[in-house]
Amino acid sequence: MTTMHKPADLGEQAEQAVRAALEAATWAPSVHNSQPWTFTVSGDEITVRADTARKLRRADPEGRHLHISCGAALFNLCTALRRHEYEPVVRLLPDPDKPALLAIVRLGERTAPDEHTKTLHGEIRHRRTHRAPFAGMPVPDRLVEALVRQAAAEGARLTPVREPRAIRVLAGLTEAAQHVQSMDRAFTLELVRWARPPGSARKDGVPADAYPAHSAGTGSSGFAQRDYAWRHDWGTRGDPAATAIGVVALLTTAGDTAADWLTAGQALQRVLLHASAYGVSAAFHTQALEFPHLRAFLSEELCSGTHPQMVMRLGITFDEHGAVRRPVSDVVE
Repeated sequence: MTTMHKPADLGEQAEQAVRAALEAATWAPSVHNSQPWTFTVSGDEITVRADTARKLRRADPEGRHLHISCGAALFNLCTALRRHEYEPVVRLLPDPDKPALLAIVRLGERTAPDEHTKTLHGEIRHRRTHRAPFAGMPVPDRLVEALVRQAAAEGARLTPVREPRAIRVLAGLTEAAQHVQSMDRAFTLELVRWARPPGSARKDGVPADAYPAHSAGTGSSGFAQRDYAWRHDWGTRGDPAATAIGVVALLTTAGDTAADWLTAGQALQRVLLHASAYGVSAAFHTQALEFPHLRAFLSEELCSGTHPQMVMRLGITFDEHGAVRRPVSDVVE
């Protein structure tokens, strides 16, 4: 891939906005930090495409995880444009004959960013995924309510799971799915592909200081962790004093099409950035969602017929670790 060259019809300020938007997009969360996206720039338009070579063939054959990841990148891209005083004009899935073409974003009218946009933009590089128990400090109810509104603003629904029995159901399904996946060689090899060993120079995948040394559960309800360390002495031992589950939440959409998955990704990232601004991180537990029958069960029994796109825990952590991303030059065609 090549770096973006300045088009003749794009002014300096617009060019700076485009570059900032591309940089922001690369900092989106993605499944196993696979970063499954590419971008092209033509004049004042940015095209977002799925990098299907990075799709999880075993865990994500339909590309749902991939679309959610790219939706998060799209949200970052649009947030950066707004921060740089351009209102983005977005066309989702503009060509049915090109399913990998996910969105075309055009620089729209000039507009001053509001304070919330500035806040979200400021968290793009700071937000981190957590993969262990949380500290015992509670997440304020007012913040949880605000996160529900953030998801709704993007067309999705965030539902905190308060009922202990429902939490046990989610934890049990997560653990069962984790055990089944651990016995499946294809699942395991796919996961290990994205686990970075200590000292790795790779710019994708999950760094060794960002995953636990073993796939222990979380707290008394046992939300299973991904076993990135698989048979190696990799990963971190974590803080033994951190034992809290945090707030369990489900992100759902009314539909279950590619457009809904992109919507889920945009809503997810809006929630994560808002949470990050208040010192709250998220841990994801999507193992059960990678089995169609378990996902259907959750849809009917816990989601009132809507479609679960993400299972997460929200909480406070004092663990700090770095993040790796591919440079813009690697993702711009």
